[in-house]
Amino acid sequence: MSFLKKIFSSEKKESLDKGLEKSKTSFFDKLGRSLVGKNTVDDAVLDNLEEVLITSDVGVETTLKIIDRIEKRVSKDPYMGTSELNSILREEISGLLSESETSVHQKSPSDKEHPFVVMVVGVNGVGKTTTIGKLAHQYKQQGHSVVLGAADTFRAAAIDQLQIWADRVGIPLVKQQMGSDPASVAYDTLQAAVRQKADVVLIDTAGRLHNKVNLMNELTKVKRVMQKVIPDAPHEVMLVLDGSTGQNAFEQAKQFTAATEVSALTVTKLDGTAKGGVVIGISDQFQIPVKFIGVGEGIDDLQVFDKGEFVDSFFKQ
Repeated sequence: MSFLKKIFSSEKKESLDKGLEKSKTSFFDKLGRSLVGKNTVDDAVLDNLEEVLITSDVGVETTLKIIDRIEKRVSKDPYMGTSELNSILREEISGLLSESETSVHQKSPSDKEHPFVVMVVGVNGVGKTTTIGKLAHQYKQQGHSVVLGAADTFRAAAIDQLQIWADRVGIPLVKQQMGSDPASVAYDTLQAAVRQKADVVLIDTAGRLHNKVNLMNELTKVKRVMQKVIPDAPHEVMLVLDGSTGQNAFEQAKQFTAATEVSALTVTKLDGTAKGGVVIGISDQFQIPVKFIGVGEGIDDLQVFDKGEFVDSFFKQ
């Protein structure tokens, strides 16, 4: 965890605030309209709040949990004013997210004998390759040696894009020809990493939305071949989701978690969307930690997901 804590610093708070601006503005616009002429939190206000949360992509299940928590508070204080709603929402959502077990144990390179292997999965277009590049930069900034593996061999652009990131960050990339066996690339990558005594290996995988069985078979094969080199690899399977797709991100998470053992999530593209509420729902509903969020295009705009800081920025007026 110390690696993650070091990354999150005060100057990142400004980026987080800025990245969530659209989501926050959209949420408070809806909330403001729903509270016109209302002074106390009654059933009508709670019904409106439920609609605001659902249309802000928080997700139905998580919304119902939040409303239930607020209802319990209202039952103790029937004269609760609508002016208090923002602080109550902040407290209850923070409380809800802190109850999930997902943030307790986040793996990092220091927890493992070298190298620490991360297999990155997700559909095309979610920002998977960019996330790998930014993650490689952050690990390198922390003093770790990193090797990239281009196992998305179905798109020439994916290999080229990863090469650009490898050159930019100044780290080696293991690749083969387009159309090569992804498992073969993963094998070569791990062998190179062991030879070079690398600390971290980041492996890009194909982002095709195939049916669940094919996806499962392909990812299982990549894992099995990696284990010939490092028996307990991969140490982390990170699923990258595009936050700007809102509820589609939930569906992708369901598909991938059904197909393979996902152990960490990254939610990207939050800066260009009003659907940032999706992070609250994903963090609550999947028993998998949201490890990073993308709040901008800069190389440092991939941030460690801090539940408290996220909620604070989302509800800051």
